[in-house]
Amino acid sequence: MNHRYAEPEVAAVYRAIYERRDMRHFKPDPVDEAVLARLLAAAHQAPSVGYMQPWRFIRIRDPALRQAIHALTREEQGRTAQACGERAELVRGLKLEGIMECGELLVVALPEGREAYVVGRRTMPEMDLCSAACAIQNLWLAARAEGLGMGWVSIYDPVRLDRLLGLPAGARSLAVLCLGHVDAFYPEPLLETLGWDRRRPLADLVYQDTWGRAVAAP
Repeated sequence: MNHRYAEPEVAAVYRAIYERRDMRHFKPDPVDEAVLARLLAAAHQAPSVGYMQPWRFIRIRDPALRQAIHALTREEQGRTAQACGERAELVRGLKLEGIMECGELLVVALPEGREAYVVGRRTMPEMDLCSAACAIQNLWLAARAEGLGMGWVSIYDPVRLDRLLGLPAGARSLAVLCLGHVDAFYPEPLLETLGWDRRRPLADLVYQDTWGRAVAAP
């Protein structure tokens, strides 16, 4: 039995993967509720170790709370710049979030009680985080297919954000997601355009059998 999708469907999957961008520039237009529901349903289809489903999505609807989260990111961007030494001024000038512009702001958090899930986590407890990251990627790709941009913001003090959102003991925030309409998608990752770094050749990142051993030519 041939389980492969039809060619246009295969092409659409790869297109979403290759055209997905970490967006920072948004239009303030609201995200349609039906579209948001589809995106969250796609996220909820992600695989999770031990079937723990360790993703919780918090919609930020309060303008004051959005402003407070934005303030946390601005503070952390300054601290990150200081930690980057000679590249400090470049970091201060980077646009690393679109919190105040995006149509929808989500926080992804890991719930309390994750230690109860043992299968797949006994020796690798960080698999809860990996599972939630899979949900975020699902949402990201679905958003791109829907014509919406998304950006994952990770520059904030997690303890202060958790306190702002009233997370219970044992829970923790993982990501602030800016989601919304955009004028255009970046032709390449923004940090590559700005000269921060470049995409490494895939051949340098794939090993055979042991660390650092190049894959043998066929």
